Amino acid sequence: MVTRRKFLQHGVLVTSGLAAGNLLLDAFTPVTSHAAQVDPNDPGLVSSEIKYPSTDETAISAYLTRPKGNEAPPAVLVIHEWDGIKEHIRDVARRLAKAGYVALAPDLLSRYGGTSSFSTQEAAIAAGRKLDDEMITKDLTGGINYLKGQSFVRANRIGVIGFCWGGGKALLFTTRSKDLSASVIYYGSNPSNLEDVKNISAPVLGQYGGADERITSGVPKLAEAMKKYGKSFEYKIYPGAPHGFNSDTSQEDAAKKAWDRTLEFFKKHLQS
Repeated sequence: MVTRRKFLQHGVLVTSGLAAGNLLLDAFTPVTSHAAQVDPNDPGLVSSEIKYPSTDETAISAYLTRPKGNEAPPAVLVIHEWDGIKEHIRDVARRLAKAGYVALAPDLLSRYGGTSSFSTQEAAIAAGRKLDDEMITKDLTGGINYLKGQSFVRANRIGVIGFCWGGGKALLFTTRSKDLSASVIYYGSNPSNLEDVKNISAPVLGQYGGADERITSGVPKLAEAMKKYGKSFEYKIYPGAPHGFNSDTSQEDAAKKAWDRTLEFFKKHLQS
């Protein structure tokens, strides 16, 4: 039996080469393949859809979730894959909230009407391609500013986490923001200019799949640049895990180990 993924892989490799094939395959990485781990109506959380202003005043939609109570815990920005914010990312945010964090997941397609305005995944991806690094930096900085202005946030302890396209954008943002205390990258691409890592001020954790050659092959160069500039960078490559393993039910072991490592990392750098 030829699966849809294998069919796509064969077709794009024949017509467009390996790089284009991998890029298209990223678009079909399943991100909603299993049920939520945390109930959207979990009674221990306060969760809602909000809007906040980007630094150029563009209205950015976002999902906000946090533990109930009067304490002010650290916060984490959660950056979605390149086809927009989905229920899986909201669930990731709630998982962080259950672990004791305020989690803000911006819809970075807000400038083009928001993820829900697109009828197909392909249309959402096309909109995401219109976003340049400056737009993304403005919109994520606006998210940081929003969090810092909330009484329920420990404003000097904010982290970022991103997946796939969002992993690359999380790393990009880490090279541009001095407000971050921790950064976790799930199978995100390197910055276009590795010299930009010299601007990083937060410790970085990378989570990569051993079978995700297009992304993982670039990790040694990233590690070399981090070492060159004396940056705190640790990473783990999970043998056999593909791109998108965090939301792939066939890779539950890698996903669990990576999540446990993520929580340990955030605890170390955000709760101290």
